[in-house]
Amino acid sequence: MAAARHYTLDFQLSAKADGDAILKGLQSVFEEQAMTETVHSWEDHGYLATYVNKNGSFASLRIYPHGLVLMDVQSYSNDLKGREEIDNLLNKLEERMKELCQGSIGRLKRLPALVRGGKIDKYWPTADGRLVEYDIDEVVYDEDSPYQNIKILHSKQFGNILILSGDVNLAESDLAYTQAIMGSGKEDYTDKEVLILGGGDGGILYEIVKLKPKMVTMVEIDQMVIDGCKKYMRKTCGDVLDNLKGECYQVLIEDCIPVLKRYAKEGRMFDYVINDLTAVPISTSPEEDSTWEFLRLILDLSMKVLKHDGKYFTQGNCINLTEALTLYEEQLSRLYCPVEFSKEIVCVPSYMELWVFYTVWKKTEF
Repeated sequence: MAAARHYTLDFQLSAKADGDAILKGLQSVFEEQAMTETVHSWEDHGYLATYVNKNGSFASLRIYPHGLVLMDVQSYSNDLKGREEIDNLLNKLEERMKELCQGSIGRLKRLPALVRGGKIDKYWPTADGRLVEYDIDEVVYDEDSPYQNIKILHSKQFGNILILSGDVNLAESDLAYTQAIMGSGKEDYTDKEVLILGGGDGGILYEIVKLKPKMVTMVEIDQMVIDGCKKYMRKTCGDVLDNLKGECYQVLIEDCIPVLKRYAKEGRMFDYVINDLTAVPISTSPEEDSTWEFLRLILDLSMKVLKHDGKYFTQGNCINLTEALTLYEEQLSRLYCPVEFSKEIVCVPSYMELWVFYTVWKKTEF
């Protein structure tokens, strides 16, 4: 399947740009490609030139008076010959610019092509808004459930990656995430009662079952996440999702809020509650954001089913989202019971950013 490939070549000059000289100097390069030129100019804002080829590829040249020169080339082709032609064009433009500017180029930047409209989407944003290009080479699974879009994509580095409604959740490489949200190896789960909220990829359940707990209850609302992961994320979940009940665990396909309310009413208590539902919201308006309301409700209900000496584990968000993380910590002071917390910063491979994890426990009263 062909895709549009967008190439960029940027120059930051150390002096003001002579727009007329640059246009004239580059004209022959575009003429060699049989590209038709159209020029727009503004007295105080420089030049915009476009160059169109009969095969549909085109280029734009933007010259700003202060010295920024931007070149963009777009071509709808996936064959090697087409890419080589564009590379040759960019090479010639780069060399001609060096000749024209004669040492006044302070910075030159040429990025890999941005592929748009391809069969495989390789671009996913980080939590703090940076664009990451993953080495995705295969769409393994892509389905819409009643709750969300579920994708599992294969990465050469990270293995299969679970992406829910555009949010990178977990890759087969991300044992660090699972270990961190379980307490980083510092907890003894032997003969303990554990409640997992979410966790449809099965990673947490798989790792805890190894530690001989008394019983693990996992509450996941989306059966299709489980179905996709038990088939395509087996390096993460092993065989624990093959059956909804095992010797020391059970998986409930339910909304966790009614389950938490039911457990609280029944007086059922857990040694550990692990919230793997959602990250701390990026929104910085907790009074107006429904995700914050959901988060506070989960926290309060979780504290009601947590033993006095129990621990609550959850992910936070990217370390760069300091304001959102501070707001989350403020929410912890507003729960029905006083709590204390600690946090840990962990590098999760497929996230390509440092991630914050929280441990929360009920405050001891003297």
